[in-house]
Amino acid sequence: MISSTSGFVHEISTTEFIYNDSTLSASGQSKMISPTSGLDYEISATEFIYDDTTPCQKVSVKTFASQFLPVLYSLVLVSGLVGNMLVVLVLLKYKQLKSMTDIYLLNLAISDLLFVVTLPFWAYYAAYKWVFGNAMCKLLTGIYYTGFYGSIFFIILLTIDRYLAIVHAVFALKARTIAWGILTSVITWGVAILASIPGIVFYQAESKHKHWVCSPRYPLEQERIWKIFFMLKMNILGLFFPLIVMIICYTKILITLLRCRSKKKHKAVRLIFIIMIVYFIFWAPYNIAIFLDTFQSSFSLNNCDSSKQLDYTIQVTETIAMIHCCINPMIYAFAGEKFRKYLRCFFRKHIAVHISTYCPVIYTETPEHISSMGTPSTGEQEFSAGL
Repeated sequence: MISSTSGFVHEISTTEFIYNDSTLSASGQSKMISPTSGLDYEISATEFIYDDTTPCQKVSVKTFASQFLPVLYSLVLVSGLVGNMLVVLVLLKYKQLKSMTDIYLLNLAISDLLFVVTLPFWAYYAAYKWVFGNAMCKLLTGIYYTGFYGSIFFIILLTIDRYLAIVHAVFALKARTIAWGILTSVITWGVAILASIPGIVFYQAESKHKHWVCSPRYPLEQERIWKIFFMLKMNILGLFFPLIVMIICYTKILITLLRCRSKKKHKAVRLIFIIMIVYFIFWAPYNIAIFLDTFQSSFSLNNCDSSKQLDYTIQVTETIAMIHCCINPMIYAFAGEKFRKYLRCFFRKHIAVHISTYCPVIYTETPEHISSMGTPSTGEQEFSAGL
């Protein structure tokens, strides 16, 4: 079974013995854990505690994964596709990428789209087994990881962009150019792909106990090292580094905004707190869960009950983390006043006009309303980064 959100893989063989620092299977293979959040979650029906070889039944965990994950993946797929496609549409059709912020928003939406388009495959895998072959296993893993890391990196760039726009407004006039936005975006995609390469290299499709899986396979003598490396990479790149950047940049932004007399500063301050709290709430539980899972023996969790609780926890928390890609359009794009105007314009011109055929009251667009879409809202330059 799989449990997916950003590439973390948690696989347990058919029969295992929980022992000291790692979980050893009957065949001598240790439990595979490869971070970023859930491309593969292979849960055995039975495990054995090494000390007394007492069976640790995990049928309920496996059943939970097969029933819970496909439904959640489907919901995330639909909401993630709709929200991020609307962002792409508005940026290309109305805003036409006239600023560095627009370029970063477009790339953030593309990253989230890459992330969610792989979910139908992981949903099927969670419910049944891997049937898509080795090439698709590596390809989908690469797309999944690239979308995941790309999303995080572009959130960081948007944070820095807002910081420059508000705290260093004069310098920002020279630095926040379209050319610089394109250059930094290309570099960011390159870094995201590089961060994804280990997952592509180690993931492979194989038959285990007459059941095909798509999971990582590390060199046996280096397996523990690679597992810790992936976990630390996930924790650092997925949680600590983005939060540090947010805390530093948004603290400076808050100080600058609170000195300002504009009526819009309260909206900007509120949005800043929402962005930071939402990111922490969605990502911190999952990162803590995979940290505890990697170092089970250090926290006295290498027993049957704790192992099952960790399995449940990772499945739930990584699905919660995955929902963040559906929240991104709302807190980074739709929160902008002008962006919402463009969105309303799109719905009135392309959606409501068709519905009005059956319900004429809905479509009441006037020429004045259309023309107002092109006029910038007051104070937008000052608070575009904050809102």
